[in-house]
Amino acid sequence: MKPRRDHPSASAPREGARKPLTRPNSAQHSHRESLFKRLSAGDPRSDQAPQRRIPVGLSTSSVFPAGVEECFRLAAEIGYDGVEVMVSYPKDSQDPAILRDYSQRYDQPILSLHAPTLFFLQGLWGRDAWVKVERTVEIAKELGVPTVVAHPPFRWQGKYAREFVTGVAALEEKHGIAIAVENMYPWRLGVRELLNYLPDHDPTDEDYSHVTVDLSHAATAGDDALEMIDRLGERLTHLHLADGSGRTTKDEHLPPGEGNQPCAEVLRRLANRGWQGSVLLEVSTSGDAEHREQILRQCLLFARHHLGHHLQDTPDPGADGPGGPADG
Repeated sequence: MKPRRDHPSASAPREGARKPLTRPNSAQHSHRESLFKRLSAGDPRSDQAPQRRIPVGLSTSSVFPAGVEECFRLAAEIGYDGVEVMVSYPKDSQDPAILRDYSQRYDQPILSLHAPTLFFLQGLWGRDAWVKVERTVEIAKELGVPTVVAHPPFRWQGKYAREFVTGVAALEEKHGIAIAVENMYPWRLGVRELLNYLPDHDPTDEDYSHVTVDLSHAATAGDDALEMIDRLGERLTHLHLADGSGRTTKDEHLPPGEGNQPCAEVLRRLANRGWQGSVLLEVSTSGDAEHREQILRQCLLFARHHLGHHLQDTPDPGADGPGGPADG
């Protein structure tokens, strides 16, 4: 696990500073302006010179409403490199023995666990939010999973929200598991945005050692994903691959390439710099099983291409095998 920084971010909120409840709705304007500039420049993509074969995993949320085991099965059948498990109400999503069995049976490592910090999971494991995070970390530790993804706290969560940044650091120090805090988005109320997260929906300016960037959330928030990953540097631990149009208040989680987010360029930049994290596909596939599988295959091909896996998997022409000396 990467060590924490020795000092807080200069842009982090001052202790005790009050945060306004709402602000003017600026996300749509800023997003359109950023997109216009990128498209006007020809939306160039980096040349591919991958320095590492970055793994591509499948999130259990990508197979909803199918279950956890179906995610492992599809990941193995289609050819993903592992799985992210969203800890939720189904028993098999939170039982280490069952998860270990799935991982071994389908030969799919668990790359990450997503803590039950979503709004609709507030009743899981009681009302104490720290219990949700720490129990997930303990499961990860038992299974040898390196990363736990967690959402920033809601502002109404009191002491948990006020102490979240330091609390995350303490749990990482205690357990040796990376807690990668995920970017979210404001809730929109007409012409205003409700600032419902503390310290903010964007964790990149806070003093976290590990951060998850979700490209669909960036679209909804109107954030510039390329600027986010560049600003984070090595603190970027995890990428949720999805797309979004940025034209709705909804979190769309479209297949990459079907929105206007720079999904391809994000993947290329990460591969070119030898990024040490994992890419996890998190898209909506609520159709029939056949359609779901088609989407997941399409998304894997997209990710592998822009990560440059085809360049790294090219066989050595001097090696034995098809086209090699043994065939001559």
